[in-house]
Amino acid sequence: MLAALAFVAPGQALREGLDRIRQSGKGALIVIGDGPEVLDICSGGFLLDSGFSPQRLHEVAKMDGAIILAGDGSRIARANVHLVPDPSVPTVETGTRHRTAERVARSLAVPVISVSESRDAITVYVGDEQRPLLPTGPLLAKANQGLQTLEQYRNRLAATTAALSALEVEDLVTQRDVLNVLQRAETVRRIAEEIEAVIVELGADGRLVHLQLEELMGGIGDDRQLVVRDYMAGDPGWSVSEALEALDELDTDELLDLRLVARAIRLAGVPVDPDAGMQPRGYRLLSRVPRLGAEMIETIVNHFGNLQKIMRVTPSELAEVTGMGESRARAVKENLARLAESSILDRYA
Repeated sequence: MLAALAFVAPGQALREGLDRIRQSGKGALIVIGDGPEVLDICSGGFLLDSGFSPQRLHEVAKMDGAIILAGDGSRIARANVHLVPDPSVPTVETGTRHRTAERVARSLAVPVISVSESRDAITVYVGDEQRPLLPTGPLLAKANQGLQTLEQYRNRLAATTAALSALEVEDLVTQRDVLNVLQRAETVRRIAEEIEAVIVELGADGRLVHLQLEELMGGIGDDRQLVVRDYMAGDPGWSVSEALEALDELDTDELLDLRLVARAIRLAGVPVDPDAGMQPRGYRLLSRVPRLGAEMIETIVNHFGNLQKIMRVTPSELAEVTGMGESRARAVKENLARLAESSILDRYA
């Protein structure tokens, strides 16, 4: 559906053609795809094979019947076509044009667009989904409301993440602290996903919204992944990507249950106890050290095992890590000390 909406978003030639049809008070039934499966349900009409333009689409829509476009929208393949989809395919629509559109979309893997003459509306059908095309104004209002909500949740996530950093330094982390961060990070990601869908519908009119979304989401995905790497159980058959997918599959109510979140990502610690203490491996804090690559971070974590040991080692002990060296080890220790001090000051300021 998102791919189909991007195809008919403002700024696209097809959207201009659809708006011309709607504004002229006409109706239309348009199938995007001229493969054999589409041609099998076509009866009559004219073979055009003409290059696409909004003006041409508007003109051929003056004829009765459906319009068949090439899959990439570059050509008007046929016009004035009578579509004969499988009548046994269920539909909830009542109008002839919309019933046909829904049946074609459900039976064939092609987007179908219906322009209603009586309702002055454009509807996109893909599979079992249908979506009315909204004007830019309501979409922008919806996107701005989403951005405001996202900013509030983003600020709460930042505070929760900062608190987790201080607790990690003080070795006071509990399962509850970790799960709260993951809950908020997943909520922020889901809100952003909804805004991204609106941006797709906005097309060329969504550039500024896209920039604001990118600004608000900077680093969220990385932090979410690093928290999972720090705290999930060390199961060789279970990866970070699998844990994130399991988190994504939780519905909204399940996401509010700390125990379900813990089980979904296989959080270290059995049984699940929100008040039980935990120790991070150190991926997240080490990732904040300048010029310390992912491979070196992995090597350090594998060498020492957890963050508390990394914080306690001397520069000479850290220099023993393969590829580290004494000067680099001193720099890493200095940066870790500054990060620890900053985290604690932020927590108790």
